[in-house]
Amino acid sequence: MPLSRRRFLQGVAAIGIGGASVLPSLGHGRQSPQQTVLRFPARGNLTLLHTTDTHAQLEPIYYREPDTNIGVGANRDQPPHITGQKFLAHYGIAPGTLEAYAYTCVDFLPLARQYGRLGGFAHLATLIKHVRAERPGKVLYLDSGDTLQGSAVSLWRQGEDMVQVLNQLECDAMTGHWEFTYGQDRLQELIGMMRFPFLAQNVHDSTWEEPVFQPYTVKTVNGLAVAIIGQAFPYTPIANPRRLIPDWSFGIKEENLQRIIDRLRQQKVDLVVLISHNGFDVDKKLAGRVRGIDVILGGHTHDGLPRPERVGDTLIIASGCYGKFLSRLDLEIRNRRITGYAYRLIPVLSDAIEPDADMERLIANLRRPYQKELEQEVAKSATLLYRRGNVDGPFDELICAALQEHYQVDFVLSPGFRWGRTVLPGPVTVEDVYSQTAISYANTYQGAMSGQRLKEVLEDIADNLFNPDPYRQQGGDMVRSAGLDFTIKVQAPAGKRIRDLTVAGRPVEWRKRYRFAGWASMQEQSGPPVYDIVLRYLRQKGRIAPRRQAPRLS
Repeated sequence: MPLSRRRFLQGVAAIGIGGASVLPSLGHGRQSPQQTVLRFPARGNLTLLHTTDTHAQLEPIYYREPDTNIGVGANRDQPPHITGQKFLAHYGIAPGTLEAYAYTCVDFLPLARQYGRLGGFAHLATLIKHVRAERPGKVLYLDSGDTLQGSAVSLWRQGEDMVQVLNQLECDAMTGHWEFTYGQDRLQELIGMMRFPFLAQNVHDSTWEEPVFQPYTVKTVNGLAVAIIGQAFPYTPIANPRRLIPDWSFGIKEENLQRIIDRLRQQKVDLVVLISHNGFDVDKKLAGRVRGIDVILGGHTHDGLPRPERVGDTLIIASGCYGKFLSRLDLEIRNRRITGYAYRLIPVLSDAIEPDADMERLIANLRRPYQKELEQEVAKSATLLYRRGNVDGPFDELICAALQEHYQVDFVLSPGFRWGRTVLPGPVTVEDVYSQTAISYANTYQGAMSGQRLKEVLEDIADNLFNPDPYRQQGGDMVRSAGLDFTIKVQAPAGKRIRDLTVAGRPVEWRKRYRFAGWASMQEQSGPPVYDIVLRYLRQKGRIAPRRQAPRLS
């Protein structure tokens, strides 16, 4: 259903600065939908624009926010660990509005059909150009990474497509995570193509402990000295194959970060900004332990929050993912302090925003060699397909079913990645499959493990997700599976969270060896890439209706 102007205006009526304002002229036909999206009473002497975790999605997409996002320890029931109706109540958002659609999973399918897709870099370009024109000489656009990976085009172009896009957007700086999965040499080639710095204070040469990348940059904006420090994903060699980055060491590296900030403060910079790929809870802990950070522009955990969270004097911004949002933070800075701010997490509603012509041409050129293949329909789905959620996702169930049929094993394990576009009931395309599987180590494998080892693996993954110390969390979701059933006791201590484990419907036997299959291994594998297996499975089935098969939460 196309989005009517009246319905759009009704939907955005509740959107204002920090979700608190109602625009009085919305119902009177005085503004176009695009003008309504762009309307923001400017404040202060500096504007920060921010994106993160776009995962190379050049064109508008559907993306369903999680229905389960469990916080533990001090973060239990705190943003971003509230979802659905609780999220709407916490931020005072009315159901059925554009905000409700953009920020939550509530009534997702009918609202998706009503409001349409979000994101797309041609639409982001329109917003960024508008803000720069409105605030000449006062704007920085920054990106927190997971930008060069996640699509078929980026996989086949090895990230170069997104470098061209960010160059055209005149990005001021970025950091990274999945960018490292192209390997050391390729990432350095990509950085050589960038017309902006790739920043990472926490990545060092393993032998000499010297910085691999530029740790920070200082930009002069509207007479202000703005220091921008990069914080790459600290657990990259654990969450992704070490073999891709054998010569580099990672970590949070608080002491090094504090030294950099202290040195910058001595140089009398006016503002310290950390572009971070730590994940939201890690950023909160970091802000409480490292002095002198004014703003953290966070990424990795894909959280989109309508208001900044504050830890001490630090504002923490969560800008969502997949290009659904553009964060705009207007700052009033006096005597090297933030004396006021205004914030808006702008939904990039593609039906309401005119795409930028220059960016549209670039994207068309980048996609043209692959367009026909990407648009091929491989099956029809009777249900909504999505990935994001702490414990399950129907698209993951589809991947597991394809692997189980291909390998004929007792169970399948599939990684709890958070990226992957949502597919409405109807056609499933080649591009949809690659949006869930486009990684540089997608080969599948099969093997055997004992029941006891299976329990240990599940316990390790659960501890990564539910350890009360944010520094021991890597930010993914629970492993997806087929052929397994179990209960997760979230608040139990490490090693005792997995209960009632069964394989193929029978209680697990600790000494018995079970055959299993998987993909995205830390070791090199020789099996066919997972996207080939899933595409073959879909073409054979023709019509699918994956069921939710979530482990139970206690």
